[in-house]
Amino acid sequence: MANILIIDDSPTDVRVFTTLLERAGYQVDSIGNAEEGIERVRAQKPDLVIMDVIMPGMNGFQATRTLTRDPMTSSIPIVMITTKSMETDRVWGLRQGARAFITKPVNEKDLLACINDLLPSAA
Repeated sequence: MANILIIDDSPTDVRVFTTLLERAGYQVDSIGNAEEGIERVRAQKPDLVIMDVIMPGMNGFQATRTLTRDPMTSSIPIVMITTKSMETDRVWGLRQGARAFITKPVNEKDLLACINDLLPSAA
């Protein structure tokens, strides 16, 4: 069973994503800010990270860049999920190292397909 870490400051979004992912057979953990999220990724090495962009303190772009430039965590795929829907946001997110960029509201089928593409042997 693949382990997914959600880094998002919205309890509502975390609850929705957790329910959806657990129902699909994933083990899910979450943390509410980017700084602690980076530490959790380094400590637990999840199979995939779902990263919000807009968070207090360090934002998701900065956290993604930090994780993808760290040799210890660079192989962990990051899926950015955000309300930021401009093409420049998507391009910037991918340039920071995200493997996928999805805008909210999230289509359950699309999210699961994206995760399955990034983790073909998971769940």
